[in-house]
Amino acid sequence: MLSGFLPATNILADVDLYILLAYIVGIFILAQVVSRRKSSEALTSKGYFLAGNQLPWWAIGASLIAANISAEQIIGMSGSGFRIGLAIASYEWMAAITLIIVGKYFLPVFIKNGVMTMPGFLEQRFGPSVKYLMAVFWLVLYVFVNLTSILWLGATAISGVTGVEPIYAIVAIGIFALAYQINGGLKAVALTDIVQVALLILGGLIIVYISFSKIGGDAGVMGGLHTLYTRFPEHFDMILSKDSPFYKDLPGIAVLVGGLWIMNISYWGFNQYIIQRALAAKSLNEAQKGIAFAAYLKLLMPVIVVFPGLAALILAPNIEKADHAYPAMMQLLPSGLLGLVFAALVAAIIASLASKINSISTIFTLDVVAPLKKDIPDQKLVTIGRIASVVSVIVAMAVAQPLLGKTDQAFQFIQEFTGFFTPGIVVIFALGMFWKRCSTAGAFVAVAASVILSTIAKYVLPDVPFMDRVGYVFLASLALCVLVSLIVPNKKPVSTLTLEGVSFKTSTAFNILAIGVVIVLVALYGLLW
Repeated sequence: MLSGFLPATNILADVDLYILLAYIVGIFILAQVVSRRKSSEALTSKGYFLAGNQLPWWAIGASLIAANISAEQIIGMSGSGFRIGLAIASYEWMAAITLIIVGKYFLPVFIKNGVMTMPGFLEQRFGPSVKYLMAVFWLVLYVFVNLTSILWLGATAISGVTGVEPIYAIVAIGIFALAYQINGGLKAVALTDIVQVALLILGGLIIVYISFSKIGGDAGVMGGLHTLYTRFPEHFDMILSKDSPFYKDLPGIAVLVGGLWIMNISYWGFNQYIIQRALAAKSLNEAQKGIAFAAYLKLLMPVIVVFPGLAALILAPNIEKADHAYPAMMQLLPSGLLGLVFAALVAAIIASLASKINSISTIFTLDVVAPLKKDIPDQKLVTIGRIASVVSVIVAMAVAQPLLGKTDQAFQFIQEFTGFFTPGIVVIFALGMFWKRCSTAGAFVAVAASVILSTIAKYVLPDVPFMDRVGYVFLASLALCVLVSLIVPNKKPVSTLTLEGVSFKTSTAFNILAIGVVIVLVALYGLLW
């Protein structure tokens, strides 16, 4: 019996383990099949890191969500839903409109200029110095924040269901995610993500349906929702008032007009493991359709990643940590369905982890190693990328528990940490694209000011919500970048970036979908204000 190999605290029956095993074997085989090359087709760095620019819209949209929704969202946002309430959904819903902006205004610039990586864009615009600075920053961020958070929160969920020690779960998911994508690169990840996302949505809806039905009794899911709203009305406020104990996490109207915009634009517009999917599209139109598809999936995500945390308010009110809310809800599921939901959670963890691993290898190989020796053969670059993947996973597995083991709300920790850097990132990319006089010195000052001012503000003005701090630091970094660019212009032209021939006109279908996103958001915030 398979369940006999797990600790006594394991809640998985044999049928659940068989479902999980079927998923693991099936997705691994599928990844190898879809990434196979023809016998006459050579292995190239572009084919490995950008899927040969052949991704269709559905793969782009699904892969964007799979890269984004992982343990840090499912476990972390459920935990924040339990502690804060539905207001945390603003990260998801505001991301939908951000994606539309990225598709209309940023993608045309990137694709027209043949951008393969975000550090590569900075090299085109500001020269190699800014490129190397930000390449190192992103590598550190992806390994020590993104990989570690997925590994730890994923291990927390797996441990809560199976009873396996978190360290063993960390090693297991790290090795599988590495093996899953190391042969085929981005193509293996992106072309299987439609399966991963479908499983994620199905599993999420199952856990919400069953948990809310338990709360609602004879009144069903809607009865459960009504009970939660009646007993915990403060958990349904989308805009928190200043007297809320969580105002520092989500400072009122700032989630609509303040620093959350900066966080979202940085994440969805200038983040390698996100934008890499769109850069691998067959065409700009295909990339924009994929972006619009992802925007609608983001509108659905709060139901899957926040609602379980709300259900835990009644079904598991005494959990030790907020991040235990989602695993607690999983324990309510009957055999069979538990296996399916558990497989969906593992799918989300693996898909997102594989995406980060692939982007780490892409940046390290194309932006750090390749420029040092121009004549490195393509196949050797791919080998270097694979080695970088292995090293990054080993490092992340070693530090995951020490970094995040004592954190109550890991999602909020991640947001605040990245908030130190995002103002400067948005400044240098936005001005780099749309203001010709932005200089290399100005870019350096913007990045430095972002970190320095954020650090000062955190410790000198501790009562200022971090999201407000992000907005204030953005404005200050923007002003400093403009000022320094005017005082210290580039002595000689360094930019090879061009807006010539770039069209920001989008298709009728994209425009209709964009209007639809706006209408849904207006309705949601109007209803839950």
